[in-house]
Amino acid sequence: MLINGEWLNDTRAFPVFNPATGEEIGQVADGTAQDAARAVDAASAALPAWMNETAYARSAVLDRAYQLMLEQQRELAELMTREQGKPLKASMNEVKYAADFLLWFAEEAKRVYGETIPSARSDQRFLVQKQAVGVVAAVTPWNYPVSMLTRKLGPALAAGCTVVLKPAESTPLCAIAVFKIFEEAGLPSGVANLVTASDPKPIGEVFCTHPAVRKLTFTGSTPVGKHLAQACAPQLKRVSMELGGHAPFIVYDDADPVHAAKGVSLVKFLNTGQACISPNRIFVQRRILDPFLETLQTRVGGMQAGDGMDPANSIGPLINEAAIDKVDRQVQDAVSHGATLLAGGSRLTEGGLDRGCFYDATLLSDVTPEMLIYREETFGPVAAVVPFDDEDDVIAMANDTDYGLAAYIYTQNLARALRTFEQLQFGIIGINDINPTSAAAPFGGMKESGLGREGAREGIEEYLETKLGGLSI
Repeated sequence: MLINGEWLNDTRAFPVFNPATGEEIGQVADGTAQDAARAVDAASAALPAWMNETAYARSAVLDRAYQLMLEQQRELAELMTREQGKPLKASMNEVKYAADFLLWFAEEAKRVYGETIPSARSDQRFLVQKQAVGVVAAVTPWNYPVSMLTRKLGPALAAGCTVVLKPAESTPLCAIAVFKIFEEAGLPSGVANLVTASDPKPIGEVFCTHPAVRKLTFTGSTPVGKHLAQACAPQLKRVSMELGGHAPFIVYDDADPVHAAKGVSLVKFLNTGQACISPNRIFVQRRILDPFLETLQTRVGGMQAGDGMDPANSIGPLINEAAIDKVDRQVQDAVSHGATLLAGGSRLTEGGLDRGCFYDATLLSDVTPEMLIYREETFGPVAAVVPFDDEDDVIAMANDTDYGLAAYIYTQNLARALRTFEQLQFGIIGINDINPTSAAAPFGGMKESGLGREGAREGIEEYLETKLGGLSI
């Protein structure tokens, strides 16, 4: 743990495992509620100096961290692949994506503007100023263990906030590596603090109840996000939540079915399907269903699972045994209710894969609303295809979910694309685009997929308070 600039290793520890091999790859400090409280106190003590530092000075630290992250891209990526499991190429891409947030918010730090407002009184002037919200508590997930840190730390530090972060218990080594980069970049002691723990509940309770914490930012499941938001309510803490998704992927009959199937295969199996914007329900207009399925079946059948360090492998492990059980339960339920299994459908154990948490890349067709996979977020390597006939029907089916994070549309008809874009109740929509994300673009969902936005100029606003000054002259 890092508290007030001091690395603490002489405490209880818990092991970290490689999900591809089951091998223990490290031990990290097992933090307690008392550690979390000390970290919050350190962040509170460091707040005045950091908040009153010039925007240019804060920007310089973030820019230096950006440079260091790029210099250490390979080392960070290899650590990520060992700890989280994703193929090395995907880990390299994530480190670059993570660095982009540092660069973007290094620039945004210098663009936090105020304004003057005319008054009806001749002897009065109004001044509006934006100031840091204060101490921020951050909780990050395991599926993107580097970029989710910088997407929160970047804007918080740029705004002048101080931070206490608890990473996912499955991927603390990546968080430690990121904090060492900030330390090397010259971030003052206490400005960013790291509390690792095997049990997140006591840490979360401190984050939600400590009076010095003025904002909680969380990325994770919707049930946990709701619980944390409720716990923050008595003190009216600011919260931002990036929660679960159940993304529809709509392929209209004027789209090229081969091109669309290739797009689905790339985004659905990215990070072994363990992404909140991963397509869960793939709606294909019936007229092009056969060529779409033929292409997708070929691509899914050709995917090779294994250790992410081997460039021949395109599918990594799931994060743990519980993830394997959830995916298999959904697949078996779908098949028992009439879905057609076109590829995969079982855990992989041959060739040493039994030591890890591997599930075969799976393709299901004829999926219907009665199946679990139609309703539940999967977070695994399963493509579920649902045929449809009518445009109005597919929009209604796509919106028939409590989630509202991401959606995708494939069509060559501009009017149809705009109609669908406007009617879908999702915060992020890719139109013939499987990667509608960037540090420069606002990321976040509607309905039970979250509150607030990360990235873009909206990202720094989440960490700022508006202060009004009325002057009588």
